[in-house]
Amino acid sequence: PQTVSAQRKTVDLIILGGTIVTMDADRSVIKNGSIAIKDDSIVAIGKSRAISKKYKSKRKVYARNKVVIPGLINTHTHIPMTLFRGIADDLDLQEWLTKYIFPAEAKNVNENLVRVGTRLGLAEMIRGGTTTYCDMYYFEGAIADETAKAGLRGVLGQTIIDFPAPDFKNNSAAMSGTEAFLKKWKGHSLIIPAVAPHAPYTVSENHLKAASNLSKKHDVPLVMHIAEAQSETDFVMTNKKMRSIAYLEKIGFFTNKTLGAHMIQANATEIDILKKHDVGVAHNPQSNMKLAAGVAPIPQMLAKNLRLGLGTDGAASNNDLNLWEEMDTAAKLHKVFWKDPKVVSAEEAFQMATIGGARALHMEDKIGSLETGKKADIVVVGFNGLHQTPFYNLYSHLVYATKASDVETVIV
Repeated sequence: PQTVSAQRKTVDLIILGGTIVTMDADRSVIKNGSIAIKDDSIVAIGKSRAISKKYKSKRKVYARNKVVIPGLINTHTHIPMTLFRGIADDLDLQEWLTKYIFPAEAKNVNENLVRVGTRLGLAEMIRGGTTTYCDMYYFEGAIADETAKAGLRGVLGQTIIDFPAPDFKNNSAAMSGTEAFLKKWKGHSLIIPAVAPHAPYTVSENHLKAASNLSKKHDVPLVMHIAEAQSETDFVMTNKKMRSIAYLEKIGFFTNKTLGAHMIQANATEIDILKKHDVGVAHNPQSNMKLAAGVAPIPQMLAKNLRLGLGTDGAASNNDLNLWEEMDTAAKLHKVFWKDPKVVSAEEAFQMATIGGARALHMEDKIGSLETGKKADIVVVGFNGLHQTPFYNLYSHLVYATKASDVETVIV
């Protein structure tokens, strides 16, 4: 036994036992599997006996009778808006924004509110098994600071908008502030800074082009609300004589790392444009339903293999940051809307919350599945709740029965 032990490599952490849902290309599921982790990466994954023969570790997470999944990825949030949870509900998007949200933000948002709201949101996401999130808000540097302290992974976009914002009073201040933010956080182990023009109806054509160029210059993601409502489509049609997605293509907005949030108003031609430019899409079913903004053509996007992830949007229009609910809603919304119980299967919904979200963020080489060499962003889910009994199908259980409160261990 001594020689065997001496030959075993020492790692930092081993997750032992458990059913591993890898979300790799083959969708492998490893029963009684283990994962060996060194530094921030997965060094080995396989059957428990094989891993235990090769690796040893002082720290272990015992996952027997539990399910081990990739950390969930929330592709669209406004995290400090946890503090506006329930401030104004049951209104249409424009009224909700212009009469309640924008005034509330103008009056209350400062760096302190952003930090406090971010801490609350981070705690909620960690408890629910989210390990990476994509955000856009004001004072994004403060959000980055809190996110790094909490140990979560974030693609964090500094908002650029054509009216006086709480952090920057005009476009030139916002652009130079955003560039300073990009320089400060570029290369951080957890934070990927991004440029986030608000929307085609709140940012002028020249400012959209400048934001796109800034993201290209620093090779960082470009994040924006795109085609999020009929009111946006009407506005762009009136002013540019075309719809949002075609307009953005025409002005050369899309980069090699663009993420569009909502994408409700997308027809077949526009889906092809998104595919051509490799644009990531953040689908936010609960927020879209709550504001009656419409239903994104998700089955059609899945059919074209778009980079498609799930997001919660801000807690003011959701009203939580719970990706388990988002998966469940995504699967059910499209069944009833397209009148077909077979669209957006449980597996497809779970895919959107994991490897799909990683693809939407153009980060599938690092996160979104449990594979050797990837970041060790891992969640252990308890599977012995009354609401999870009995158990037949893994994906069905994860999407239709499991709750955020079933999450037991979160590793980033």
